[in-house]
Amino acid sequence: MNPITELLLFLSLITGTLITISSSHWLLAWAGLEMNTLAIIPIISKQHHPRATEAATKYFLVQATASAMILFASSINAWKTGQWDITQLSLPEATILLTLALAMKLGLVPLHFWLPEALQGTTLITATLISTWQKLAPSALLLMTINNLNQQTLMALGLTSALVGGWLGLNQTQTRKIMAFSSIAHMGWMFMALSINPNLTLITLVTYLVLTTAMFTALTMTSSKTLLDLGTTWPQTPTLLSTSMLTLMSLGGLPALTGFMPKWVILNELMTNKFYLLSTTMALSTLPSLFFYLRMSHMSTLTIPPKMTNNEHKWRFKTHPLPTMTLTITLSITLLPITPLITNMHL
Repeated sequence: MNPITELLLFLSLITGTLITISSSHWLLAWAGLEMNTLAIIPIISKQHHPRATEAATKYFLVQATASAMILFASSINAWKTGQWDITQLSLPEATILLTLALAMKLGLVPLHFWLPEALQGTTLITATLISTWQKLAPSALLLMTINNLNQQTLMALGLTSALVGGWLGLNQTQTRKIMAFSSIAHMGWMFMALSINPNLTLITLVTYLVLTTAMFTALTMTSSKTLLDLGTTWPQTPTLLSTSMLTLMSLGGLPALTGFMPKWVILNELMTNKFYLLSTTMALSTLPSLFFYLRMSHMSTLTIPPKMTNNEHKWRFKTHPLPTMTLTITLSITLLPITPLITNMHL
């Protein structure tokens, strides 16, 4: 792709997200979402491969459908109430439609089927964009309309996403699909935080963005697209792979790592509000995720293939780590001790 074209696409991607985040009118927010979607389609399909074209087509159809639902919900609300302001979405039918549309954009169950296929058909860098930057605009709309959304709907979407995201990741061998199901599960936790205490949503979202960026950057550096690739990486880069496995454990919510922080505060809030069964189910939903992260760690570090002449050798490995990777991996492992400070700032 032409560098100037690529620069314009990335600028449009950033501008569309910023327009949506900063707008207070539904039409302007919708225009920002459309700009964002149209900018990332060429980025997804730039490989000139049937899988990339398929991923771009699926992504476009899903995002266009979700955007149409958002426009329809805002139009119904404006027709009944005369209000185009984002915070004035008061019609029950419009709020349910908006919740489902944003759940589709974020890839929550039962509207999640496009996400693993879209990530599998793209490069690791583009998959990082879809899993991180593309979550910002829908999350901002959720936060702006939270006072009018139905709590039971948010809880149902959050619980099913946390459960299904963990279970569907168990049999995967492709790292991009594993990260896709991880994203689904984490978005479920974010919806749960949104339903009980919106102040926890930002903590959950930022933690997810840091952990996912760290993991995708490490996978990009080692060119690891399958679990077998991770296993052959150990002889060349044991330090990077060790820290990547710690990041994986953090993604699963293992205590003493950063990823435990949002789950901890959300479960505490659920118990405070006397949702005992729900908090127990959410805690148990992390076990499948933690299992397949542990399986990845075991296959990568404890089952090293023999060093034979016909083994695959990563001669294209990038030897200079990116500053982004160093920062995000450090944050993804070491932030748990400052949890009281972070929660006091947001509660």
